[in-house]
Amino acid sequence: MGMPNMQKLMQQAKKMQEDMLRKQEELKQKTVEISSGGGAVTVVFSGAMELMSIKIDSEVVDSDDVEMLEDLVLAAVNEGIKEVQDLTNSELGSVTGGMNLPGM
Repeated sequence: MGMPNMQKLMQQAKKMQEDMLRKQEELKQKTVEISSGGGAVTVVFSGAMELMSIKIDSEVVDSDDVEMLEDLVLAAVNEGIKEVQDLTNSELGSVTGGMNLPGM
């Protein structure tokens, strides 16, 4: 009686793995756009957590205040990373049923 249950469990695990791979591929196609400083700095990340672009409004480029621009870029990048992580957890969580599986 234990064998059919093991076979069913293995089938479910295989389906979950296939679903995870499909979701990971779908995530690579998605993008997240984040702005800081009221739109002064905008970053775009792929769902694979790759920084795709940074746009900086020329009005915030001030050689006397480079630190402010650095802070705006840093804030946008950090928020972009967080948004991609949240998107990934949400998308993959739908496959795993909310289970936190190592390496996925």
